[in-house]
Amino acid sequence: MSKVTLIGERLAETGAEFVYGGESEACAGCPYRGQCLNLTEGRRYRVTGIRDSGTLECAVHASGVTAVEVEPAPVLANVSSNAAYAGSKVTLEGPCPYTECPSHEFCEPAGAEFDDEHRIAEVVGDPPHEHCMLDRDLTLVEFAPDAD
Repeated sequence: MSKVTLIGERLAETGAEFVYGGESEACAGCPYRGQCLNLTEGRRYRVTGIRDSGTLECAVHASGVTAVEVEPAPVLANVSSNAAYAGSKVTLEGPCPYTECPSHEFCEPAGAEFDDEHRIAEVVGDPPHEHCMLDRDLTLVEFAPDAD
């Protein structure tokens, strides 16, 4: 189900994804707080529509904010191959110090916490790396979007 919120004018593009970071100190006293701060912190969202609302001034976004429709978005992640089955619930394997690895963004995906359980919507296949430096046997999956 889509939700209407305000995001930075430069970010307002259908299909764009972002992880909601929560309230900024600059939000204090803003008259639009109720429309901006209505998402779940740490969750990944996808813009599904742009409202014809114009641009509002914002202390956080230099170009102002505009109204968009968003929905929770799926997250691509590497998980243990032993647990990589569509429909199963898994947790991430844990942090990885190898930031240059082509799989790092999937081992530490934005929008998914290490201690939370995530339901696998789809098994994508092999991860982009050839060898895991932590000797983990991993499979790339898509987590189902969390419901708002």
